[in-house]
Amino acid sequence: MMFLDCPAYLDDEGATRCGLPAEVEDRHTMRSTDGPVESVKIRCPSGHSFNAPLDVLVVPSPHGDRQPHEPPAPARYRALRQP
Repeated sequence: MMFLDCPAYLDDEGATRCGLPAEVEDRHTMRSTDGPVESVKIRCPSGHSFNAPLDVLVVPSPHGDRQPHEPPAPARYRALRQP
């Protein structure tokens, strides 16, 4: 099971985000002109849902990292992360 911080904005100024743990409901690979793109569908307990590339949905933490909260990925996903 994988969780991301919900990236939904809660105000009109774009300063406050939901931040609740959003569960990854689906994980798939999309083709692009730059090669395969890992995409996910997420939903948080407040009902916000998104379907987009993983890099777009990962919100930087206050510590500067952009890592999703997840256990080690299966081998089929690790291949996507290698440069």
